[in-house]
Amino acid sequence: MMTYTSRNEVPIHEKWNLADIYADISKWEQDYQLIEKMTEKLKQFDGEIHDGHTLYQYLKQREELSFYFNKVYAYAMLKVDENTRETEAQALLDRAKQLSVKVSAATSFFMPYLLNLDEETVKGYIIAEEKLAYFAEDLWESFRYKTHVLSKEQEELLSQLGEALSVPGHTFGMINNADIKFGEVTGNDGERVELTRGMYAKLIEDEDREKRREAYKAYYQPYMQLKNSLASTLSAAIKNNVTLARIRQYPSVLEKALFGDKVPKEVYENLIQTTKNNIAPLHQYTRIRKGKLQLGELRQYDMSVPLVNGVKQVISYEEAYETMCKALAPLGEDYISILKEFKHAQYIDVRETPGKRSGAYNLGVYGVHPFILLNHQDDLDSLFTLVHECGHGVHSRLSSEHQPQITARYSIFVAEVASTVNEVLLINYLLNNEKNADIRKHLLNHFIDQFKGTFFTQVMFAEFELLTHEMAEKGLPLNVEVFNQTYEKLFRDYNGDEMVFDEEVKYGWSRIPHFYRPFYVYKYATGYSSAIHLATKILEGDKNTLHSYMEFLKSGSSDYPLELLKKTGVDLTTPFPIENSLKRFGELVEEFSKL
Repeated sequence: MMTYTSRNEVPIHEKWNLADIYADISKWEQDYQLIEKMTEKLKQFDGEIHDGHTLYQYLKQREELSFYFNKVYAYAMLKVDENTRETEAQALLDRAKQLSVKVSAATSFFMPYLLNLDEETVKGYIIAEEKLAYFAEDLWESFRYKTHVLSKEQEELLSQLGEALSVPGHTFGMINNADIKFGEVTGNDGERVELTRGMYAKLIEDEDREKRREAYKAYYQPYMQLKNSLASTLSAAIKNNVTLARIRQYPSVLEKALFGDKVPKEVYENLIQTTKNNIAPLHQYTRIRKGKLQLGELRQYDMSVPLVNGVKQVISYEEAYETMCKALAPLGEDYISILKEFKHAQYIDVRETPGKRSGAYNLGVYGVHPFILLNHQDDLDSLFTLVHECGHGVHSRLSSEHQPQITARYSIFVAEVASTVNEVLLINYLLNNEKNADIRKHLLNHFIDQFKGTFFTQVMFAEFELLTHEMAEKGLPLNVEVFNQTYEKLFRDYNGDEMVFDEEVKYGWSRIPHFYRPFYVYKYATGYSSAIHLATKILEGDKNTLHSYMEFLKSGSSDYPLELLKKTGVDLTTPFPIENSLKRFGELVEEFSKL
């Protein structure tokens, strides 16, 4: 695999083309200034909305501003993520964030104004101004928030604090992406080299246990050195969440986080409880791992090495893309043609380069197209990541094409369904088309490990978030020791007693970016459960499920997430989808244990 020392070395067709948003920086600047002018115009509506016509004019101009702002912000963010060390791009993003605060301040009057009206008045406005029908559902949705919206002056004050409240997450991002330096490991030539995240992903799966141990220690070294700073940022983020929930009069941070999606807290609690009730197969898999590796002591750096020896698949990006298109063929020709366009039209940024944001994501930009960030490593994990992010990408594309701007953005709650259906279809394709017995065992092992990471690990993270937020709500201290104890206990509960814990295990909390987006990770697990059901039905040739699933991908946020899923046959208000996916996991472990 080619290693790139700078972005300039990466072939042009493996880099996204941000000119699709703005051909040059002067066009970005023009839109930035346009938004500033539009913001001033929106301010003038304060105290001047007295009928349906002016209400419509305000909402129309606000949506237009939102269209331009999303482009300005997306361009700056994507530019930064190309190279987080680039100060010019960082300056653009800082300006976009400042602009966001101005827009929030200019529009902060609206919710208090709207919620001061009675419903009859709003109905009258909608009848008098036919064009308001476009915004009607949004207006009624706003009334759900009536008890959680403050006075005009308080809302204005909160909007001014917006940037300050995001500081803990921003600080963690800068530490994690730009500043952190990992320890050194022994290179192939015997010389000491600085570890990168890409190298770590490879080394932690290496058959040589000493290489795994060395990489593990080097990877955790900076997190342990920065433990107090990282505990401070996470503690501040959690306390900010608690404060905001109280200010807005929610019973808890959890219920505030679930309110927008209209998800009852029982769905969250049921996910954790049902998983813990069915944890035995995961403990069984830990025992299988220890026995298969023939270890007296199983440690955390032994948990990622494949259990089938001698299988190292090198999968180039070109081959990965071709495999993806074959694996997702059950979703139909239209789906595959969209995937092919993603590649040829440069929607994807493929390679790891110095300073580039770690991980992978999809960002849909309404009126343009999706942008996908990868750090491709030419291996099986990278194939799965490609398939996962393209699931998000097609979801963004179809929702944008079939929904107006107001409902084009889908909820994060349903986002992980689209990505995970693709992963399940991929593993099914790979298992069905592989004749080599060792590779088949390797794939089954990979599926189990993927299931463990996407489902069980995320449920464990979800419980960590719940416990730490509950502590903050009770006024209990949050510090390194508290985070360590909480995380270590959960890690033991989920993984069983077969493991011997190194000091590093308890610091797992310190490296998780998602903890700065409260109560987000549980959606991976609910999404995975939903995807197992849908993919199974699609592979069985159930045309109704395929049709309802494709309609789901076009639905954006045209209904609440639980309702959108019910239309595909998945009801997450019951334990069934979770139990069903856990039953599938038990079958996989049983099958693997017999090999």
